[in-house]
Amino acid sequence: MPYCSVFRADLFEGQSIIVTGGGSGIGRCTAHELASLGAHVVLVGRKEDKLRRVVDEIEEDGGSADLDVLDIREEARVKEVIAGIVARRGRVHGLVNNAGGQFPAPLALINQKGFETVVRTNLVGGFLVARELFTQHLGDHGGSIVNIVADMWKGMPGMGHSGAARAGMINLTQTAAVEWAPAGVRVNAVAPGWVASAGLDTYEGPVKAMIPKLRDAVPLRRLATEAEVSASICFLLSEAAAFITGETIRVDGGAPLASLHWPAPAKARSEPYQGFHRAVVPKVLGGSGEPEGAQ
Repeated sequence: MPYCSVFRADLFEGQSIIVTGGGSGIGRCTAHELASLGAHVVLVGRKEDKLRRVVDEIEEDGGSADLDVLDIREEARVKEVIAGIVARRGRVHGLVNNAGGQFPAPLALINQKGFETVVRTNLVGGFLVARELFTQHLGDHGGSIVNIVADMWKGMPGMGHSGAARAGMINLTQTAAVEWAPAGVRVNAVAPGWVASAGLDTYEGPVKAMIPKLRDAVPLRRLATEAEVSASICFLLSEAAAFITGETIRVDGGAPLASLHWPAPAKARSEPYQGFHRAVVPKVLGGSGEPEGAQ
């Protein structure tokens, strides 16, 4: 089966789009959807084996992709990689700024190194990639940037370092949208809530035990699929969003709106959209934790 996107098959035909953090989760799914819609996808991440596996999947499905190994926190290397991508592709049309990472801990137990590491990954690194792509290329040609953030509107207890970084990225998105608008560059963000992706299997202890209960705090009474997040990203990259910039689309099932004063029923009539033919169902939610075809 091919990727079953809601968008027309040639939406990104002839375009080159960079996806950071493309080796797993939302990045992997988005790369697949973009490739299925005609884009050449440049996957960027720290682990070559994970990136290579996704490139192989995309090519097996008839799409086009290549990769660059990069730690987005290293400024000199970011400059080098972006220059290389522009040189070999000639034209880059978009960026999905998806790479990130965090670890669960209460604020009182996070040391300076841990806090700074997460902020560098989830905020500084995304800034470096966006800035370099703008200054080296998009500033002269126009394009679209989509930053991936998170549901942090009620704070982010247990991950305060990530919440601070994600809030900063939303403000950065708004600032870049204004500063880069004259160059024809749109900058938006997508804020996923809880997503049923393989990344959930990286957590242990109390966090792991809590994951199957997360749906109880969502008015739609389920977790998102990766494809539901990817669809919002593709929309913002497309010409259909040509007059949208500086905005954040929340893909969270209404979780930040949940209230103890309006208890949710045990079930809701919400059917997930699953367009990703190679979706991973995490083990913690009863799946295999492996991509389709790798089992």
